[in-house]
Amino acid sequence: MKFYRKQPLEAEQFDGSQKLVFGYSVIPSGIIDAITGKPVYYSMLVDDGCQDSDDDTGVVLEVSDWIVKEADEIEVIADDVFKKTYAELPVIPKEVADWIEKCKNDGTSVGDMLCSERRPEKMRDWMALTPGTYEFNQRRYKEHQELVARAWLDGYQVED
Repeated sequence: MKFYRKQPLEAEQFDGSQKLVFGYSVIPSGIIDAITGKPVYYSMLVDDGCQDSDDDTGVVLEVSDWIVKEADEIEVIADDVFKKTYAELPVIPKEVADWIEKCKNDGTSVGDMLCSERRPEKMRDWMALTPGTYEFNQRRYKEHQELVARAWLDGYQVED
């Protein structure tokens, strides 16, 4: 048997306040929670069909559900299922992202990328130093090595 991993995808958690998600209108249903006074369910019309037509395609969602956009399809996933299935992409500094891309373009292996003495000074500092000191921190170094390896394999977000 072969196993496959999912590619990164675009997802947004619904908090009940969004009026638009991925450009689609979100409208509350007629069912109201007696305690909060807020709608229990929401709907998104995800097809451009006529609103009076019986073949409109829509999705129903609740607060805390995740809306996932893959290609031209919208899928709603419950929060607990989403968290068991997906992990957020690692967030890394721009200098680290630049080093990853340089190494990939140069054909450098992931191991050499992590351990090379050619690493930029800002990346070495970020990986090994405790904030505010110049002391080497082995635990932080290991965590950052794993984070950078995950970014290399799965993709990443650059921190603000």
